[in-house]
Amino acid sequence: MTFKEQVLQGIPDILPVKKEYPKNGNRAPKRVDLLSKEEKQLAIKNALRYFPKEWHQELANEFAQELIEYGRIYMYRFKPTYNIYAKSISDYPAKSQQAAAIMLMISNNLNPEVAQHPEELITYGGNGAVFQNWAQYLLTMQYLATMTEEQTLHLYSGHPMGLFPSSKNAPRVVVTNGMMIPNYSKPNDWEKFNALGVTQYGQMTAGSFMYIGPQGIVHGTTITVMNAFRKILKKEESPKGKIFLTAGLGGMSGAQPKAGNIAGCITIAAEVNPKAATKRYQQGWVDLLIDSIDELITRVKEAQKNNEVISIAYIGNVVEVWERFDEENIFIHIGSDQTSLHIPWTGGYYPIGLTFEESNILIKENPSSFKEKVQESLRRHAKSINNHTKKGTYFFDYGNAFLLESSRAGADVMADNNIDFKYPSYVQDILGPMCFDYGFGPFRWVCASGSSEELDKTDEIAAEVLQELMDNSPEEIKLQMQDNITWIKNAKANKMVVGSQARILYADAQGRINIAKAFNSAIKEGKIGPVILGRDHHDVSGTDSPYRETSNIYDGSKFTADMAIHNVIGDSFRGATWVSIHNGGGVGWGEVTNGGFGMLLDGTKDAEEKIENMLFYDVNNGIARRSWARNNEAIFAITREMERTPNLKVTLPNLVEEKHLNNLF
Repeated sequence: MTFKEQVLQGIPDILPVKKEYPKNGNRAPKRVDLLSKEEKQLAIKNALRYFPKEWHQELANEFAQELIEYGRIYMYRFKPTYNIYAKSISDYPAKSQQAAAIMLMISNNLNPEVAQHPEELITYGGNGAVFQNWAQYLLTMQYLATMTEEQTLHLYSGHPMGLFPSSKNAPRVVVTNGMMIPNYSKPNDWEKFNALGVTQYGQMTAGSFMYIGPQGIVHGTTITVMNAFRKILKKEESPKGKIFLTAGLGGMSGAQPKAGNIAGCITIAAEVNPKAATKRYQQGWVDLLIDSIDELITRVKEAQKNNEVISIAYIGNVVEVWERFDEENIFIHIGSDQTSLHIPWTGGYYPIGLTFEESNILIKENPSSFKEKVQESLRRHAKSINNHTKKGTYFFDYGNAFLLESSRAGADVMADNNIDFKYPSYVQDILGPMCFDYGFGPFRWVCASGSSEELDKTDEIAAEVLQELMDNSPEEIKLQMQDNITWIKNAKANKMVVGSQARILYADAQGRINIAKAFNSAIKEGKIGPVILGRDHHDVSGTDSPYRETSNIYDGSKFTADMAIHNVIGDSFRGATWVSIHNGGGVGWGEVTNGGFGMLLDGTKDAEEKIENMLFYDVNNGIARRSWARNNEAIFAITREMERTPNLKVTLPNLVEEKHLNNLF
């Protein structure tokens, strides 16, 4: 059968032959076994409902074995035989070009070059899933191939509930992931209900089909690292020869070495999984692999002496690096951590004192002991960081729940008031006041033709638009504009593309709208093919996350999720091609609500109207909320937008002098 025939078939008519797990596959962590015997039977029953009764006896035994061995039912047998990657939009069987665009983006998320655990349909973060199992993938692709532009596909945590009549102006797909009743949103609830096959953790851009490989976070990380150095260095000083120490080289964290190179420093990223470190090295995202701590010490001292710009992957535990650097008196200028601490007990963080293999065995055989060792390691980790910060190291939390889980482990990370953390999140210190409050966030696009030449053209168009905007920008945002112009002009040289022909660029609402309209005009004129717009959920409006995206909200509302919910609803009727809303993200299940969108540009007048309506709201919703929280930069940004847009009327806060509050209680 051809690729198109296989897609249109959906669940095959004939039971496929059982497949063996690839010998060199990067297997997802074994999940915690929390199900009773009756619940395991229910999980099998839930899985079998995708298939005809005559297959049930054979599949029941197979799925039971998967549940025992992996803690989940992935249905490996039903993984298609064709290679999964972002083909040209014209290669997908579809009645709707919008649906074909979504198929392209799903394929990119599951491309083995992009996905962390492709066999388990996990894109990044150890558990960020596109679907729960391969049956859901097959059915979803079939629905997308057959839907019209007057139908909408509704996905419940990966499960395609079906095609429902709608309209041309409605989204083609509505995605929800992990939307639990609040009292059932603890970490063990995810383990249980995901094992039952009724919910999933979509992370942010994994379950919303907008992941574009490590490039998606390289730009944000570059801005963060660059501005972290700006905070601690004198104006005439360069980051060359200065150290950025961090951990993690998986899906999102794999961007750190590349970002460090662009920022121009020495980057050391520790990674316990040799496969993950080697993958990033082979992809050219890190310059050097070292597995000896003594060799690392020698090489880092040499790099400091020569003022080098270099990225080093250390295959080992980052705690060892912090401690040895302390002993060797190697000064760390900036430090952070990007291990997957949103899933600390199932392979998101590996403790010092155990090898990678020993940890994986302990996770499976004695999870309570593993948890104790993780918490012990976090206490030791934090202690060493504290030793360095006393010497002047600038440490920030990268929103991966490092400080949150360290505090729960009893580590010394709390401020004197015992409420706040002693170290800021990168959003509090950098991205919040410098970017999000002004409306700047991770806008991204994908050339649907798969042409690298077309990507080059979009880079040129975006650079021209930004330069024109910068010439008329107020002083408050000139630095942000210049950083992004520098980024886009050098993006190709930095070899960002993994998977789809995609680009990311921080831009405000005006920048996004003007760039998108310029793309749409180029499509209309035949200069480029269709373009798919989107963004990271890690943005101005899309995410309510008190320990990351909204950590610089100080009016008490950072634990509310109204902004993210309004965002996805507002985008859905203003022109998005698809929308998504998730429970959980980079900081963990139950800790964040986040949403995203995708939009196909096809050169039509209709697309231009959607650009104006949807991209405007997608950004300004968040600026309005941030201004109401009394963030000065957001008040400036939304006031400026109201002056430009007469139809925009936003409630502004009246600022209160502290003298009126003193001695009231």
